[in-house]
Amino acid sequence: MNIKINGKPVTTNCLTLHDLRTEHYDYEKNIITILNGFQTFDDYKLSENDEVNFIDKGKMPSQDEFESLMCARHTPHVFEKVKASKVAIAGLGGLGSNIAVSLARTGVGHLHLIDFDIVEPSNLNRQQYKIKHLGLYKTESLKNEIEEINPFIKVTIDTALVTEENVQALFKNDDIICEAFDNPEAKALLVNTILECYPLKKIVAASGMGGYESSNTIITKKIADNFYLCGDGKNGAMVGRGLMAPRVSICAGHQSNMVLRLILGIEEI
Repeated sequence: MNIKINGKPVTTNCLTLHDLRTEHYDYEKNIITILNGFQTFDDYKLSENDEVNFIDKGKMPSQDEFESLMCARHTPHVFEKVKASKVAIAGLGGLGSNIAVSLARTGVGHLHLIDFDIVEPSNLNRQQYKIKHLGLYKTESLKNEIEEINPFIKVTIDTALVTEENVQALFKNDDIICEAFDNPEAKALLVNTILECYPLKKIVAASGMGGYESSNTIITKKIADNFYLCGDGKNGAMVGRGLMAPRVSICAGHQSNMVLRLILGIEEI
């Protein structure tokens, strides 16, 4: 029968998954088996056009094999669209760095990272940086982190402050923009400019993820065509209520998931 193994067409006489694995690998080897998107240790009968992935836990695969494995772990027909997408992330703090890592793990083909700042010690309470990154630009540090997660993603960086003078040029080639600024004026500048100058682009912004209020108050709202807002809308950072990793990462997850839905053509929340 004709099947695919790690994304490549194969003709086999094997009738079961275990037989197929024995044919291609030492069965005692530390291999993960995925059948049609489902990881399993059980034996299954094989059918025509099945897709099987064998993952060697200790080995970095080639790009073709890696992308086949990404496809295998995604919902069917998702990875192709994700790989073809281009997403900008404006601000690489608690929101932006978490969004970037989430989208990198999802396999977004082109990430555009924008921030002007360097990594400093207080960032480590909620942002995707390490002690080794202290004093380095966030754009460069995060690009290096993403390369260690998925070296086949294209990452473009702009180490720059977003201003009225450069905002249109910075985002002209991006399909979807994530607003992840701390500063309210910067948020307003980016959102208003994108909505006015690029009405067909989609923007996912955030407001209200400070402190340790209930997780369930963070939601995603569709504010207008192509404009989405994540957060609780009221609990921002202030004296006595800081930004902490759990709640910030919940909001970043909302933004990342909305970006994924938009990539897949799902525009309702």
